[in-house]
Amino acid sequence: MDYLTLGRSGLRVSRACLGTMNFGTDPQAPTAEPEAARIIGEFLDQGHNFIDTADTYRGGTSEEVVGRAIAHRRAEVVLATKGAAPQGPGPNDRGLSRIHLTRALEASLRRLGTDHVDLYQCHVPDPQTPAEETMAALDDFVRSGKVRYLGCSNFTAAGIVSSQWAAERHHGAAFISLQANYSLIARAVETEILPTCQRHGLGVLAYSPLGSGLLAGRYQRGAAPDHGSRLAQWAAMPSPVARAFVAGLLAERHFDVADEVAAVAAELETDPATVALAWVASRPDITSVILGPRSAGQLAANLTGLATSLPQAILERLDAATRFTVTPPVTGQHHGA
Repeated sequence: MDYLTLGRSGLRVSRACLGTMNFGTDPQAPTAEPEAARIIGEFLDQGHNFIDTADTYRGGTSEEVVGRAIAHRRAEVVLATKGAAPQGPGPNDRGLSRIHLTRALEASLRRLGTDHVDLYQCHVPDPQTPAEETMAALDDFVRSGKVRYLGCSNFTAAGIVSSQWAAERHHGAAFISLQANYSLIARAVETEILPTCQRHGLGVLAYSPLGSGLLAGRYQRGAAPDHGSRLAQWAAMPSPVARAFVAGLLAERHFDVADEVAAVAAELETDPATVALAWVASRPDITSVILGPRSAGQLAANLTGLATSLPQAILERLDAATRFTVTPPVTGQHHGA
């Protein structure tokens, strides 16, 4: 098994990270608890050790499902969760303030059924809260033993720098990781964010490596997303940001990239998802790739794709075809694959 050190730390994580946004107990959850437990068991049985969830996934039931599935194997797991997303209607029920993060962490620990998480991440930036307050609160979590390491998600380069400087000024724990939307159709982070992570000691966890399914061929040019699909759900949301995300993702230039991926897959006698995952895994700045399988079969296919090595000529061809692709707007939610 291939393990890498996460950022400027001693934490060793598998190249594959299991994203659990699909897991839950609500009737609309794409993956019900029995199948989720099977996926988690097979993932760990193969030697992978990194599992990521969040307090906002499936109304918190993703954390509950994960917690029950790993209860008897807790020591094998590098368990990551996230806080910041709204947890209620009140003004202090969201964001990166000390009051909200403290409540959010305690609630996550209860749902996960554990006394600590290995990686606690700020899910989204909070421009209303000073970085000093956020980093001081997070450092207190580490000193209390409830959190082992700290990370962030969807932060800008400036946000990363501000946070790392705030931690340094107060001699506290700093971020060791960033979750970033990264795929053949989302490469904007290469300009500033990935170099900033390298300078400031953050490993990078790539989420949505399949471009929310577009690179796997789940959506067709000029056609509305199938009813019940993730994109159909987002398109139906009242949030204009969510609808803008869907429109940006389904841009013509992204279908051009998907066509190129499909052409490469045909030449290599494999499937488009394998090509897309293998490309992300080949990138030197990426520590771990977050997979979001809905079934054990999808997990097996995704792990095969992640372990596939593409010929150098193919890597260069894909790089040239997608280098200037711009990522769609971030919705404020983490997307598994």
